[in-house]
Amino acid sequence: MPVIRFVREGLDVECFPGENLREVALREGVELYGLKGKLGNCGGCGQCITCFVAVVPGDSAALSSRTAVEDRKLQNRPLDWRLACQALVEHSVVVLTRPQLGLADGQAQLEAALAAPLPAGPTAWPEQPETPEQQSATTDEDSPDGPMAGDTVR
Repeated sequence: MPVIRFVREGLDVECFPGENLREVALREGVELYGLKGKLGNCGGCGQCITCFVAVVPGDSAALSSRTAVEDRKLQNRPLDWRLACQALVEHSVVVLTRPQLGLADGQAQLEAALAAPLPAGPTAWPEQPETPEQQSATTDEDSPDGPMAGDTVR
C-alpha cells in the first residue's frame, strides 16, 4: 500500500492507491486547514483552495495529474503545491501540509523526512473476496448435487 508521509506532523499513513489525499488526511486526524480554511473550506470541491499541500521533493508521479481546477486555482503558487481535495495518491509520497507557514527547523525536518525510504506500494486496489451471495450462486450452479441440464425434477 502507498504511504503518505506528512512532514509537519511526523506521521506516516497507509492508504489504498487512488484514494483522495484530503480524505486520507482528515480520516487520520491530519490538520490541513489554518483558521481561514476551518471557517470557510468548501468540503473538498476545489473552490476554496485552503487544503493545499506541497509535494516534497516535487514527486508529481506519486499523485494523479493536476486537474483543471488546480491549474486555475494555483496559477500563482509554486509548482509543487497541490490541492489535497483534487489529488489522488498513486504511489508513496512525502507531503508538507500548510506549506505557506514554512517549518521551524525547515531544512533539517525535510531532510529527516526524505532520509527514510518510502515503500512503493501496489498500483491497484486489492481484489475483494466474494460476498456470501456470490459464493452461494456459484456453488448452486457448480455443485455436483445440484440439478443438471436435462434432469427431470419429480
